[in-house]
Parts: sequence; structure tokens; C-alpha cells
Amino acid sequence: MKTRGFTLIELMIVVAVLAIIASIAYPSYREQMRKTYRSEAKAALMDAAAKAERHYTQFGNYGGTIPIPATTENGYYSINLAAGTSARPQTFTITATRAGTQVADECGNFVIDQAQSKTVTGGSLGATECW
Repeated sequence: MKTRGFTLIELMIVVAVLAIIASIAYPSYREQMRKTYRSEAKAALMDAAAKAERHYTQFGNYGGTIPIPATTENGYYSINLAAGTSARPQTFTITATRAGTQVADECGNFVIDQAQSKTVTGGSLGATECW
């Protein structure tokens, strides 16, 4: 009599193969998601910088109320605008600070200023790798 089905050994081999594939795929997936969130932060910074420049064109300074969002669209970065001081009124710095699961991102926090100088802080990678 011939029986049909899987043996325990066959089932364990399938589980082992799936575990190996998952252990390779999941870290790659997480890194791709981090890159996506970085792109979102960079786009938010560029948009905020453009709004600051429009404000400067209208009012001659970076102070006052500039309508920028407090976080990126999915909330993985918080956006902060620091307008110039009385000693340097023609400057601004906008920072995208990591939040949520993005805190583990090796790029750190993104920074842009009025001269469109793009830097990163608090990460293990530099601006050339992250921007």
C-alpha cells in the first residue's frame, strides 16, 4: 500500500529553507524601508527650505511663522526650523530628527541651511553616503 503525504524530515527541510530565506530577506527589507524613510525626510527638508526662501523673498528675513510640517508624512522624522538670530538674521537651519523605528538608522539626522549645505548629525555615515 502506497501512502501519500510529507514526512517529518521533508517538512523540517522546507522550514529550514524558509528560515534561511527569511533571515536574508528581512534585513534587506528593513534597509530598503529605512532608505524610503530617508527619502521622505530629504523631500520634507527641501520643501521646508523652499518655504523658508519664499518667506525670505516676501519679508526679507527667515524669522516669523513659516508653515512647515512638524513631522514627515509617515512620522519617522520630526522637522525643526531654527531661524537666524538677531546677530545673523539672514540664516536658517532645518533639521530632520529621527523618530520611531528610524532611530536605528545609521545615517543620523539630516540638516540643511540657507546656503543649501546638506549635512548629517548623530549617525555613523557621512553626508555623501546619506544625501
